[in-house]
Amino acid sequence: MLEVTQPSVFTATSAYSLAGVAGIAVVASTAARALLPKNAPWQDRVTFIWLTFDALIHFIFEGSFLALSTFGRTVNASPGAFAQMWREYAAADTRWGIADPTVVSLELLTVLGAGPLAAFIVYQIVRRDPARHYWIVVLSTAELYGGWMTFCPEWLTGSPSLNTSNPLFLWVYLVFMNTIWVIIPVWLMCDSYTHIAGTLRGTQTNKPRKAD
Repeated sequence: MLEVTQPSVFTATSAYSLAGVAGIAVVASTAARALLPKNAPWQDRVTFIWLTFDALIHFIFEGSFLALSTFGRTVNASPGAFAQMWREYAAADTRWGIADPTVVSLELLTVLGAGPLAAFIVYQIVRRDPARHYWIVVLSTAELYGGWMTFCPEWLTGSPSLNTSNPLFLWVYLVFMNTIWVIIPVWLMCDSYTHIAGTLRGTQTNKPRKAD
C-alpha cells in the first residue's frame, strides 16, 4: 500500500491540483464568451460559467475519484497523478483515501447524475429554454443535499476524519472548495425561484376570471 504523505503547507501536488481547477474555470469562461450572445443577462452568463465549471469538475476530478475508489480500489493504494492529488485531499479528510462507502455513494450520484444534469442545463441556457429554471432547482437541491450528507454525519461524530491543522487543508480544501457548492446553488435557487414565481404570478394575473 502506498504511504499517505502529509504536505507541510503547499506542495507541487497542491500547485497542479489548484492549477487544474483554475484551468477548468478558464475553459468555462471561454465557453461562455463563445456560446452566449454579448447581450445575455449577467445572471445567465454567471449560471453558464458555474454550471460548465461544475460539470467539468464532476466529470474530471470526481470522475477520477470514482475510478480510483470502486471495484476494490482505493486512492491510498493507487498510482498516478490523480491518485496523488486525491491523497493530498485525503490528508485533509481521510474518508477520500479509503473509499468510504458513504462518500463513494454520494460521488456516484454526483458524477453520474449531477454532472450530466449540469451539462444539460448549460445546453438549455444556450437554447434560451426557460425550462432550465426547474432543472436548476433540482440540481441545486441535489448539490446541497450532497454537501450536507458529506459533512453532517462527520460533524455529529466529532469530525474524526478531518484534519484542520494545516491552513491549506482547512481554508482551501475543506472550507473554500465545499462552501462554493453551498453559496452558488443557494443563489441559483433564489434566481430561478424569481423567474418561476414571477411567470406563474403573471399567468395568474392575466388569466380571465369566470363570471359569477
